[in-house]
Amino acid sequence: MSERAPLLNFDVLIIGCGIAGMSAAIKLAEAQLKIGIITREENPQVTNTFYAQGGIIFSKGEPAALIADIMKASSMTSSRVASEVLAIRSAGILQEVLLDKVQVNFSHDEQNQLKKTKEAAHSIPRIIYKGDYTGKEIQVSMLNYISDKKRFPNITIFSAHTAIDLLTPSHHGINIEQRYEADQVVGAYVLDQHHREIKKIIAKTTILASGGIGALYSHHSNAEGCRGDGHAMAKRAGAILANMEFIQFHPTTFYDQSSHRRFLISEAVRGEGGILRNSNGEEFMAKYHPDKELAPRDVVARAILEEIITTGHSCVYLDISHHEEAWIIERFPTIYKHCLEHEIDITKTAIPVVPAAHYTCGGIKVDLQGRTNLANLYAVGEVSCTGLHGANRLASTALLEGLTWGNIAAEDILEKIGQLGFYSREKIKDWKITEEQESDLALIQQDWMTVKNTMWNYVGLVRTTDRLNRANAMFRELTEEIERFYRNVFPNDTLIGLRNAVEVGSAVIAASIRNKESVGCFYRK
Repeated sequence: MSERAPLLNFDVLIIGCGIAGMSAAIKLAEAQLKIGIITREENPQVTNTFYAQGGIIFSKGEPAALIADIMKASSMTSSRVASEVLAIRSAGILQEVLLDKVQVNFSHDEQNQLKKTKEAAHSIPRIIYKGDYTGKEIQVSMLNYISDKKRFPNITIFSAHTAIDLLTPSHHGINIEQRYEADQVVGAYVLDQHHREIKKIIAKTTILASGGIGALYSHHSNAEGCRGDGHAMAKRAGAILANMEFIQFHPTTFYDQSSHRRFLISEAVRGEGGILRNSNGEEFMAKYHPDKELAPRDVVARAILEEIITTGHSCVYLDISHHEEAWIIERFPTIYKHCLEHEIDITKTAIPVVPAAHYTCGGIKVDLQGRTNLANLYAVGEVSCTGLHGANRLASTALLEGLTWGNIAAEDILEKIGQLGFYSREKIKDWKITEEQESDLALIQQDWMTVKNTMWNYVGLVRTTDRLNRANAMFRELTEEIERFYRNVFPNDTLIGLRNAVEVGSAVIAASIRNKESVGCFYRK
């Protein structure tokens, strides 16, 4: 596709195609706007949404109880106003988008009513689901819906395209006078991975929906693309990051050393009565919290870590085998299949589990409409920080947050888009390639390992002053090396991700050094 191709001007450019990006795309495309969606993945199904197992909150008629649970799970650090928005708006948006339009096939009982379950820190059952693959069901259903060209000829999805940087006149303008313009985002530089071409996409409005940063850690439950691309691009453009020290670790992922990405053992297993035992077969959660297995995630994760340290064993065990075999297989088919492939029959024996990096509670600071401090730039879903999660996220609010604020941001854009025009393409620099030197993949992979291991060992579940200072020194050196390297080679997706990971990892370290108070999922000795 040439630089002059008409498809490279969009009313709205959406970077990311999980539930948050698609929620926004649906509402905007219904208003006949021209929408471009960017994903670095070859297959746009590959998102954090796809890997979500547990479910999504569908809470009608009891907003006060949901707000109370969100506040309690966050150790009273969540924004009450953001919690109120979620509690009041989310059910209507879920009904309209997922049930009425997209028609996601959630699990129903014999009376054809939506099944609801309860997860950690929830006071009542309010989570709807599809087996143990709720995210997959939502992702595939939404993607099929927006990909229908008869329904939405105005949506273009760019697979295998990596966003490099957001375009701002102050950074990318052709003359000095543009530095004095109001801070705004006018599109993005995007790498076409297949054609090794860097495209300049101009958009009236840009939405970041790029997910979290779990892949910065050597053990995580995320898609490998969750490396902080959106956070880093926004930061370089002048956006504000908030609450970056609050990284939620999922207590239970399958203990397997074959990859960085750990297979998630859903919160719902504990919600349905799963019992945690240490290597001696002892139940231990009562020692740490009165809610035992249904305590907030940070409590459960640290309890597991403590048991691992105390026993000297490499994992603990989650046991659901006391339920009937047929029920287990019907309720948790994906987990059953995965464990069976690793010679664990969960109907007869317990699952070996360990904590792993899971969810970013902080992100790009936005208001309650998803607006950043830069004009025409929005952030929705895990990449954003409305304050909803505070220092710790309530289970099954992640999908709901993305769905809700994707829709809310679209509403705000629709109110303003009529007054916006395209920024002049000629006034934004083309991407300049200084050298055609190829990047050294061995160096890049080694640097990636350094990032992941440093984050896991020094910026993980338990942080100390010495560990953070060591991480800070290592990341300063990495930053200098990678920036020098980055300027002299043609970028590829892996190098772009590494550059972003180092920038975002540095932000997590800096926030961790500033925060002296252990709260929620942030624990500092």
